[in-house]
Amino acid sequence: MPQVNYKQITADGFWKNNPVFIQLLGLCPLLAVSSTFINALGLGIATTLVMIGSNVTVSMIRNNVKQELRIPIFVLVIASFVTIVELTMNAMLHELYLILGIFIPLIVTNCVIIARAESFASKNGVKASFVDGLTMGLGFTVVLLLLGSMREIIGQGTLFSQAHLMFGEGFRDMQIIVIEDYSGYLLAMLPPGAFIGLGLLLALRNVIESKRQTIFVTPVASAASIADDSSSPAK
Repeated sequence: MPQVNYKQITADGFWKNNPVFIQLLGLCPLLAVSSTFINALGLGIATTLVMIGSNVTVSMIRNNVKQELRIPIFVLVIASFVTIVELTMNAMLHELYLILGIFIPLIVTNCVIIARAESFASKNGVKASFVDGLTMGLGFTVVLLLLGSMREIIGQGTLFSQAHLMFGEGFRDMQIIVIEDYSGYLLAMLPPGAFIGLGLLLALRNVIESKRQTIFVTPVASAASIADDSSSPAK
């Protein structure tokens, strides 16, 4: 059995193969729900739990599923975990559940989850599939939180507004006023603002990756070139 590289799996989930930045999957709920930090956190946690549960289950049953039936069964597994998460949120976080609305049951159609079940969990063990589901889910959540924070600050001038919807009444005063006497910028809270914000995050990620490649890859290439020159016969 090949050695599982957990460091590589983690790096893929958060950066190198991030479901949003690289795969551009699951954009519909990401753009629709990320109007505030708390909304984004709620959807991110729900998606991560479904991804972990479905990955682990698919990994456990992968050797007992016929090839021609694997996709319908994977979708059934995902739908089961979505139902569990939906009912739990409805019971424990009812107000947040009402705000997130249809996008909780629509997690079942999230391409990120079925893609990881098919491309990774169906080919790897339970532990590796758990780590993959966790890191991919957290990678998706991090982008949600970045976009939600950006839109909330620009749109309302606040951060962590309505935190009590997730954490309880004791956190009602958790809201931070980032910009005093701010009337808000409606565009940031609307769908066009979500597209603009995501575009800016994608651009920032590409700039960071370009700088990283310049810093770490160029010196290695230069060292290899010097080694080749030194090993070549003198003319």
